Order: sequence, then structure tokens, then C-alpha cells
Amino acid sequence: MQPLVALLMGSKSDLPKIQGALDVLKDFGVPHSVRVMSAHRTPATVAEFATGAAANGLKVIVAAAGGAAHLAGVVAAHTTLPVIGIPVEGGALNCLDALLATVQMPGGIAVATVGVGSGGATNAGLLAVQMLALADPALAAKLDAFRKKQREKVAQADAELQATLGG
Repeated sequence: MQPLVALLMGSKSDLPKIQGALDVLKDFGVPHSVRVMSAHRTPATVAEFATGAAANGLKVIVAAAGGAAHLAGVVAAHTTLPVIGIPVEGGALNCLDALLATVQMPGGIAVATVGVGSGGATNAGLLAVQMLALADPALAAKLDAFRKKQREKVAQADAELQATLGG
């Protein structure tokens, strides 16, 4: 099936850190691809990929990078598709540099930035699903069911806590 979401990472070692995004896309049945490319080490590859992304059927691009973390911004500069940036943990500044590089895009080139850590990767996957669900009623229904299940889990946890505390 033709991928709708591309997940790019600056280094293969980032894969465990972005697993949450992959899990979400798999759980929702969203066709996706995963690639390693670097804004600094393979800039022509990044530009070519991003420039042709829409023509190749992609609808959303998720770009994860650490350190200087320019991958999402460079991708966004070469496409009008939505780009979601994941600042990857690690490095000399413990991801502060990645967070700032991803979130501080100049006006005119938009990158949606999620949080650092596993929650950020999961939210990147969910944000991609939400974007796709705008034009896909079946996917929107899956998203509604997911949210309902989340609410039920929290209500169940509260009920268990109240029973334990005698409240």
C-alpha cells in the first residue's frame, strides 16, 4: 500500500527514540515509510525527497533529529506538506539544542513540533493520524474510539484509586 506518512530520522540510532510514532501509525493502520537522511550529511537527498513527497502520494512527513536538528526545517523548506518535528533526546545539551532548533522556525516555514521523549514521538504519530483523519471518515472513527478508550482507562484508574483509598 502507498505510504501516506513518511518518518525520517537523522540517524539509524534514533529508531528506538521514535518507536512511539511508528507504533501509533501501525495501530491505526496508516501506511508509512521510514528513512534515514540527514539535513547536514545528505542535504541533496533530503531536498529531493521532500520536493517529490506530494507527487509520491505522501500526505504528512514526520522528521526526527537530535543535536542541531535541522531535518524538519529543511524538509519543510522543500514541501508544502505538513511537517511534524520530533526533537530527539541526547547529545551534549541533552536535547535542548534539538528542541530549540525544531521549535524556533522562522516565520513562513511552518513545522509542528512535539515534545521531547517517548511522549513526543507518540504525539507525532497521533498528530499525523489527526491530519489524515480530516479527509478519512474511517480513520476519524478509529481516532474517536481511541480517545474514548483513553477516557475509560482514566475513569477506571480513578475508580480503582477511590476503592483503594476508601473514598
